[in-house]
Amino acid sequence: MTDNLEALQRALPYLLDGLLITLQLTVGGALLAFAIAISLGLLARFDNILIRGFARTVIEVFRGTSLLVQLFFLFFVLPLPPFNLELPSIVVGILGLGLNYGAYGAEVVRGSINAVPRGQWEATTALSLSRTQRMWRVIFPQAWALMIPSLTNLLIQLLKGTAVVYLITIVDFTAELNKLRIDTDVFFAYSLGLVVYFVIAYLLTLAMNAIEVRAKHRLGQGTRLREAVAAPTVDAEGNTP
Repeated sequence: MTDNLEALQRALPYLLDGLLITLQLTVGGALLAFAIAISLGLLARFDNILIRGFARTVIEVFRGTSLLVQLFFLFFVLPLPPFNLELPSIVVGILGLGLNYGAYGAEVVRGSINAVPRGQWEATTALSLSRTQRMWRVIFPQAWALMIPSLTNLLIQLLKGTAVVYLITIVDFTAELNKLRIDTDVFFAYSLGLVVYFVIAYLLTLAMNAIEVRAKHRLGQGTRLREAVAAPTVDAEGNTP
């Protein structure tokens, strides 16, 4: 055990650098995925068959193919003719994650918008709101509260998806764990990896839960964020007020 700890101490700077790369991939990929999900989710609801068909095609292509194959295509194929587009590996990682999980997120957005009660749509028509006003002032805020739990799951999946990006020469946290395994043992190295990924996932979940509470409160549902995170007081009989 002492040898493992000494090896961990030597590898710690490299592990922290790899962790930073993983966080950059997670945040960058999540932001891109969110933008793609909103865009494609809205386009997939258009009446125009060309616009809707374009959105559905993009969604199905990136949702129906492997993330790893997409990363390999972006990293190894794009630099070749006729594309001749060579991107930095970190950009390829963010782009691959964003496109893949954005396609899944688009279905979450579309489904959540469709889940808004019909009466809300009829109310916007009665108020003579334009299509844009109808969506962003009334429908989307309600759909946003509905889609957050599913988007949280996708965010955690995206975090775990960063573990395969090292295969396109990005030295992320997983790549550094593989190096640590050589100097320690399999159990120690990958147990450390499990703990670190779990902690990051848990923190992301807490952040998304806070966003969900705030979104619901703005709709008049549930409590404020401050009230939700405050610990309830307990009297001598074990009852909460």
